[in-house]
Amino acid sequence: ARMGSNLNLSGDIECDASTMDGKSLNFGAVGALRGIKNPILVANKLLSEAQKGKLSAGRIPPCFLVGEGAYKWAMDHGIPPCPPDIMATKFSLSAFRKNRRKLELAEKVETEMIQTKKRREVSENTNVTTSLDTVGAVVVDHEGNVAAAVSSGGLAMKHPGRVGQAAVYGCGCWAENTGGSNVYSTAVSTSGCGEHLVRTMLARECSVALQAEDAHQALLETMQKKFVRSPFLACEDSVLGGVIVLRCCRCSLESEPSSNTQALLVEFLWSHTTESMCVGYMSTQDGKAKTHISRLPPGAVAGQSLAIEGGVCRLRSSVN
Repeated sequence: ARMGSNLNLSGDIECDASTMDGKSLNFGAVGALRGIKNPILVANKLLSEAQKGKLSAGRIPPCFLVGEGAYKWAMDHGIPPCPPDIMATKFSLSAFRKNRRKLELAEKVETEMIQTKKRREVSENTNVTTSLDTVGAVVVDHEGNVAAAVSSGGLAMKHPGRVGQAAVYGCGCWAENTGGSNVYSTAVSTSGCGEHLVRTMLARECSVALQAEDAHQALLETMQKKFVRSPFLACEDSVLGGVIVLRCCRCSLESEPSSNTQALLVEFLWSHTTESMCVGYMSTQDGKAKTHISRLPPGAVAGQSLAIEGGVCRLRSSVN
């Protein structure tokens, strides 16, 4: 999320972003941030600054900043501002005007208190366009270290100051290397309705579940039990969200069993309850990313059904 993100109720762009390093387990996040072209840069800077240790007088460095405080911190740490008139694009402004007209019409209908049936019919035709503009990433390096990030402009016409899952610990992204009870390194990034994702802490739930032997089955059960049928969302008619997950572990190269070279067995999966979700993936050996638009199966109902896909690959990894 950055330039061209959804505009809020006041016609401004406020972004959320977070990132997590699986090796150090450090986390950085910003919420309701205005005037910064790439909010993920601020989140990453918070993470890297925290890794340096305590501040003067023994103060704990922040890992999560919001609003004006986040903006001032970004300025103090060399991240340039971006004028509001540049942040909004022709497309985002057009969508805002269209949604504002729909909202005004819906409010007028409610004010006039017309018949219940007619009010419902008009409401169905004047719903604000549900544009979800979150972007996320999961990554693993040649040593098996994982990281995850997510950035979002939030829901169209959201209330100013609203913070979604993209900035919340355990909800927007999660990354954790192998070690302790973890057999696999995992990285997760989520997208969808922020309120649903915050109430279910879906990113961390997926990461924990992926320690099971069958990643595909573990992700399927987590999306069903911890999200679509979550008791925390029991009052919701439609539960909207999606995840990309990466899981990896070391394995021997069958063709070179006696060499000092191992491989990383990497599984990349995605699942969503929205009608569609765009996915892209690549390695350093690829010239360009492969892209895919994942869609729900025919006849499936968005918010009640889910799609799940993915693949496995082996990447060379040198052993120290």
